[in-house]
Amino acid sequence: MPKMKTKSGAKKRFRLTATGKVKRSQTGKRHGMIKRTPKQIRDLRGTTLVSEADAKVIRKHFLPNG
Repeated sequence: MPKMKTKSGAKKRFRLTATGKVKRSQTGKRHGMIKRTPKQIRDLRGTTLVSEADAKVIRKHFLPNG
């Protein structure tokens, strides 16, 4: 059985924490900043955790090697 490969799209979008949770960047910061308030832009900085139901799928199918 060959090794499972990590999905290349997932490795650009997700990272695993030391405890195995899945981190992702905030959505809504790619374009259209002119229509967002400065508070919205500030609040979208940094990263957030994926919900546990989605994280289970991501770990199993997209990031099998961590």
